[in-house]
Amino acid sequence: MIPARHLENPDVVLIGSGIMSATLGAMLKRLDPALRIQMFEVTAELAQESSNGWNNAGTGHAGICELSYTPFRRPDGSVDAAKAIEIFAQFEYSKQFWRHAVETGMARDPRSFINPVPHISFVSGGEQVDFLRARHAAMSAHHFFRELEFATERSTIARWAPLLVEGRDDGPIAATKMDTGTDVNFGNIAQQLGRWLAGQEGGAVACGHRVIRLRRAPGFWEVSARDMATGEVRRSSAKFVFIGAGGGSLRLLQESGIPEGRGLGGFPIGGQWLVCDRPERVRQHQAKVYGQALGAAPTMAAPHLDTRVLDGRKTLLFGPFAAFTTKFLHGEGSWTDLPLSIRPDNLTTLLKIGAHNLPLIKYMIQQGTQSMAERIRVLRTFNPAAQAEDWRLVDAGIRVQAIKKTDGEAGIVHYGTEVVTSSDQSIAALLGASPGASVSAHIVVQVIRKCFPQLLAAHAGLARMKAMIPCFDEDLTKAAQASQSRALSARAEEVLGLRAG
Repeated sequence: MIPARHLENPDVVLIGSGIMSATLGAMLKRLDPALRIQMFEVTAELAQESSNGWNNAGTGHAGICELSYTPFRRPDGSVDAAKAIEIFAQFEYSKQFWRHAVETGMARDPRSFINPVPHISFVSGGEQVDFLRARHAAMSAHHFFRELEFATERSTIARWAPLLVEGRDDGPIAATKMDTGTDVNFGNIAQQLGRWLAGQEGGAVACGHRVIRLRRAPGFWEVSARDMATGEVRRSSAKFVFIGAGGGSLRLLQESGIPEGRGLGGFPIGGQWLVCDRPERVRQHQAKVYGQALGAAPTMAAPHLDTRVLDGRKTLLFGPFAAFTTKFLHGEGSWTDLPLSIRPDNLTTLLKIGAHNLPLIKYMIQQGTQSMAERIRVLRTFNPAAQAEDWRLVDAGIRVQAIKKTDGEAGIVHYGTEVVTSSDQSIAALLGASPGASVSAHIVVQVIRKCFPQLLAAHAGLARMKAMIPCFDEDLTKAAQASQSRALSARAEEVLGLRAG
């Protein structure tokens, strides 16, 4: 545990120590070493909530295998790959920043937080095979995905991922594969960045401290944080506050009282994984395999069978399975979190969300009441020969999905990542879920552009940002940038140990 340290009236307060806060703190400190930055974390250790390796899928989301990023076919049968291309470009920011972190000593051995794992999309049935073929055609035409392979032959798919074919009945199947996919332990890299920040002059981290109050005063924010061990409340002022507290962000955003937070609600969704540790089964599956969402499941719940590398050990995860909860945080949350988040300004929206999302509610009830045998039946859509005795059920993290008004009428659930910023850019809050952790560097750059434009206005600031993320002012999606894109990716992948140099 890092000894708690406090700065008197820092320039920046970061609430939460997950991948977003850690990345923002590290980037700001690199851009302006004179900035005084204080991080508060409610848990006893860094990055124990959503960023923790067991609390998320660990997929380096780059649009390669996630079918939810290409959900629709055009009337002519083609697929729009624009979203997948966008996510790939944003993940490149993270790879570039992590490369910089390793090269400059902010992070240690990259294998501690990122490992090469092929990304595979898998479908069955004639209609889905046609869809995946069209998806491959659209994506492989772009330079980001030129290495994306497509196969319908069982022998090829069995070579890529044997568990997909083992024991499967006859019928059309198809898969795409790209070897440059990754498995990421976001908690590990967040911890390393947090410890680096704590070791810098003008950087401080206080674990075991819960921020209980945010009050706007002329020219600064008054931040009150309670020491969870002693009960002592510390107060300080800061010019800028970033709320990166995962499920706890909504309550703090409401506490801030900024108009941009009015009307927002949150819908917590717990998660569970099936886990297999049997070495012989783990050796048979070296990939992250994503399929289509089942039934009324939201796109964020598309099933996947994953190789995970956690603390140097490989294991298999399948899921996610949703679990009903009213808590907003996995370890430090309370069953009263959801009821206490209901306020007059969001009550109507929260009521309408139920009326307009009945399939989602039905899905949540079904997920929360299914037996282990039913979960194994779902697993067998990926691994037909799966045996129940090889798998165990574990709890994962909690995602609080942002709920907001749309067109003044129905509330809807947003399954992306969103940053809410005050009109004076003195406070920003992160809300949402996937692919947030994967594209954390891109999100943080947007926060810096909006809230710290002065840091990028000078030539020195631009040079420092270019050193961290060489592509931050370039559009790598354009065909003219294909060569530059390949060169930057190759350099990052070599430093991160994702491919041979």
